[in-house]
Order: sequence, then structure tokens, then C-alpha cells
Amino acid sequence: MASKPPLLSVELSVDYPNKPHTLSGTRFDMGAGEILGLVGESGSGKSTLALALMRLLDLKGGCASGTVVFRGRDLMTVSERDMRSLRGREIALVLQSPLDSLNPALRIGTQLAECWRAHARGPKADVDAAISRALSSVGLPTDSEFRSRYPSQISVGQAQRVLIGMAVMHSPALLIADEPTSALDVITQQEILRLLAELNRSMGTGVLYISHDLASVAAICDRIAILRQGEIVECGPREAILSHPSHPYTRQLLACVPWLREHVQRSQSARDADDLSQRTPKILLVM
Repeated sequence: MASKPPLLSVELSVDYPNKPHTLSGTRFDMGAGEILGLVGESGSGKSTLALALMRLLDLKGGCASGTVVFRGRDLMTVSERDMRSLRGREIALVLQSPLDSLNPALRIGTQLAECWRAHARGPKADVDAAISRALSSVGLPTDSEFRSRYPSQISVGQAQRVLIGMAVMHSPALLIADEPTSALDVITQQEILRLLAELNRSMGTGVLYISHDLASVAAICDRIAILRQGEIVECGPREAILSHPSHPYTRQLLACVPWLREHVQRSQSARDADDLSQRTPKILLVM
């Protein structure tokens, strides 16, 4: 049986006027419904990659070249009009600073309504139903009181859930989550990780989870790609990367969290003794 084509196949190089070779032929593939973790230290090019995939790099003055093949279509060659129809509908982006990403002058319900109307049409009843589904899917209240709040009137964790709800409102095939837990406390981080894993299972949305935190990546990802100075130096299944890293840089990252490797090895032994493939992510529980 022929294997399915990847949901996303990337080969990108990015230059900034004052920083050439931010990405240097960065290559990776991602399957439909997969959670792929992209790990790298600050300055390695993670956020640049996220913006380049969305064709938003020009907002930062960057220039990208290469290919971004999404569902068999090279996004580097499509018109800006076509990209606008894809952003938010088939590909969604969640950034690391939720309160900066939301419009402080608009109520939560208004922002959700605008997100829905960007790619759908219908009467007010349809809009209300879509907002309720989005809020419910991320564990937020659906009542009018919550919808009438402004971003300054909700917590940072709630704001991140609102952003994720907006991102999945149109059931995208791909969700790019760029450091979505970095501004959150440890408990809320765990809640957001569980939420991303649940949305992946329930909606089949592929998630590109970008983070400098190897422990959070290990919590939910099927595969892990290691980004160093603009290049993918290693990519493979989570357990293989964490238990038997082949690249010196990956081993260096793991040396910073020695308990993580031991935990993965114990988890592997448990799976060998019992079929635990349906368990929810484990590593985040010991973060």
C-alpha cells in the first residue's frame, strides 16, 4: 500500500537584512493528524519558521526562499489572496503572548465573531453557535457575561485558550503553536498541553508545537525535530530522540534535563509490560 503524502513538507531558507542565514535549508515533513515538536534554543529560528510557513515574514523584514508544500500545494507560489483564504481556515497560528495577540479594545465575543466571519457567512444564530462551540472546545464559559469581557478582564491562561479557540474555530488541518505556554505558570502550562493533545485527538488537527522547552515537547509530541542555528540536525520519534539521540547538540539539550531521559526509559519499560498506547501524555505530569 502506498504511503500517504505528508500534510506539510518544508525546505526553507530565510535571511534578514542584518542577519543572513537565519534558516539554512531547513527541511522536515509532517503527517496529517501528527503532533510534531520543534525544539531549539532562543535565536535558533523557531519563530521565524512559524512566520515563514504562514507567509507573514515580510512583517518582520525577512525574505524566505524554498518550498512549503501544504496538502500538495506549494504555498510559496500562491497569491496573497489565496493565502488569506488559507490563514485561519486551513492553517492557524497561536503565538506566545496571548494578551498582546488579542485586540484590547474589542470584547472577547466580538473577536471570536470576526474570526468566524473571516471564512464563513450566516445569520447571527450561526455566529453564536460557532462561538459557543469554540469556547466550549477549549474549556471556557460560553455565557454572554464572559463574551462581553475585554482581554484585560481575563487571565493570561484564559486569553491563551481564547486564542486557541479562535485558531480551531474552522477546524484547520494544521495548527502552528509557537511557544504557547511560555507566558504561563506551570499549572496552566499543563492545562494548555492537555488541551492541545485533546484537540489533536478529537479534531484530527495536525499540530506543529514549537518550543525551547524539551520537557513540554516530550509531553505531547509524536515526533521531535531539533533546530540548531537554522538547521534541523535531528528528527525522529519522541522515544528515539529522547532515549538514543544521535546528534551532539541533542545530547547537550538532554543533559540539561537529566530526569527526562530516565522518565522516558521507564515509560518505555511500562509500555513493554502493558499496552498503554491510549494513555494521555505522561511526561507533563512530572514537569
